[in-house]
Amino acid sequence: MSETTPVPVDAGEKSATALKKEQKKLEKEKKIAEAKAKKALEKAATGGEQKNEKKQEQVEENNSNWGELPMNQSKEKITREWTEVSQLTESSVGKSVLIRARLSTSRLQGANLCFVQLRDGLYTVQAVVAKGGANSKSMVQFVGQVPKESIVDIQATVVATSVPIESCTQKTVELQVSSFFIVSKSTLLPLQIEDLSRAQPLLDKQEEDLKQLEQLLQNTNLNEQEKTDLEKKKGECIKFVNVSQEKRLDNRALDLRVPAHQSIFRLQSGVCTLFREQLLSEGFIEIHSPKIISAASESGASVFKLNYFNTHAYLAQSPQLYKQMAICADFNKVFEIGPVFRAENSNTHRHLTEFVGLDLEMTFKDHYHEALDTLDRLMTTIFRGLESRFSKELESVNTQYPFEPFKFTYPSPRFTFDEAAAMLAELNDPDYIVKENDFNTRQEKRLGKIIKEKFGVDFFIVDKFHVEVRPFYTMPDPNNPQWANAYDLFMRGEEICSGAQRIHDPELLEKSAKAHGVIIEDIQGYIDSFKYGCSQHAGGGVGLERVVMLYLGLGNIRKASFCPRDPTRLTP
Repeated sequence: MSETTPVPVDAGEKSATALKKEQKKLEKEKKIAEAKAKKALEKAATGGEQKNEKKQEQVEENNSNWGELPMNQSKEKITREWTEVSQLTESSVGKSVLIRARLSTSRLQGANLCFVQLRDGLYTVQAVVAKGGANSKSMVQFVGQVPKESIVDIQATVVATSVPIESCTQKTVELQVSSFFIVSKSTLLPLQIEDLSRAQPLLDKQEEDLKQLEQLLQNTNLNEQEKTDLEKKKGECIKFVNVSQEKRLDNRALDLRVPAHQSIFRLQSGVCTLFREQLLSEGFIEIHSPKIISAASESGASVFKLNYFNTHAYLAQSPQLYKQMAICADFNKVFEIGPVFRAENSNTHRHLTEFVGLDLEMTFKDHYHEALDTLDRLMTTIFRGLESRFSKELESVNTQYPFEPFKFTYPSPRFTFDEAAAMLAELNDPDYIVKENDFNTRQEKRLGKIIKEKFGVDFFIVDKFHVEVRPFYTMPDPNNPQWANAYDLFMRGEEICSGAQRIHDPELLEKSAKAHGVIIEDIQGYIDSFKYGCSQHAGGGVGLERVVMLYLGLGNIRKASFCPRDPTRLTP
């Protein structure tokens, strides 16, 4: 055998190299096993902690100071003392209060703190939910996930704030919450309340900026880069959602939650209250006349016709005929607050097909101006009452829809129709020359500006309109057959009341009705009511929504109508 031939190794023996490799393998396997064991221990430990946390969370889930209440079906009577958000002031500090309100916004700050804004009508307050004591981490997280606009009950302690909370009406106090329950849970909102509440000047400025950018984009000499830059600016300009009037009305229940809109209808209620209080104090009687009638109550105004069993009927365009019947029945002074229907296809800022009429009628001793004086006194009393009794509501409206304070004097400035027409003629503008013996809308507004400049008031009266433009029951002026003893009341250059002395003589009434094309048979009962003696009388009808719109400078009567009806809207 040569020296280079390998020597065979016994199968039972291992070389040093092989033993070394095997040792390394064993050590590696040991390390792997130790790592797996350590991982298993850690997993087991973590699992235990998770189980403990779940048990703890389960304990917290069962906590009695937060959650969602079952639906209230008036199962039992409970006597509890509630506090309104409006009542929370510095004098409330230290008190424990129970409050029901809407959750307007919520903001989690980490896992253990949540800030909530609560809204109750016009008033808002900040509430703080913090972990500690009976308040668990789960409670904080629960509150942070409650949907906006949900109704909640909270128990809390009132505390003073170190700095005013500018985002709330109750700026000097906040609530430290100790219990928090959902009473009624909201679903996803189609519109955000903050968008519905945004101040109109911000939206107007955005619209104006967009319009200017749009005009710049119409320039055909722009290169591509300039167009791109303008489009970018246009996108950056849109910071706020501008909710249209139609979208608001389609979601009226949400839109009416806005504090400014709540205020509008509190003011509307105030107008009715002040109207009723003043007239009752002067000896008037409130009546309620039918709204389904046999004949059109106002000549010259469109009327809604409807089937009525085997015949047809109409919706009342005013309570005029019934007010006069009350006078014939010796009621002497009457008023009514009720719906009025006008089938006029007018899609304007100030017309509705159904609105609320504030009507009055009264006898007078010597001259119809006794009634006109009553109307003047009535309206200025309402204006004063709104100022003195609804300051919070006026402030709320002014925040979203800024308006100039309404100016008036008593007695109010009065002009004849011809005097008012002469003021317009002085402008030497063909558009303001009065034709057909009546003002159009544009002329009314310009007249309002003229009188504001000359007399410093927003409320005035125009008397002695021409007879051909007034209803058939209007008394003609005995000194000038072209005039009528008729008047209108104006606010900010728009008519809010039309009135007159009425014809109380049956023969003259029938003659006037025929001249106006009224079918005598349809109003025979009305004419007959004057055959048995009737006091001379006068009155007028005021449009409630128009008064509110003009007093607040809202610009659109739909903002002052709870659920407006116009030629294109029958819902909600």
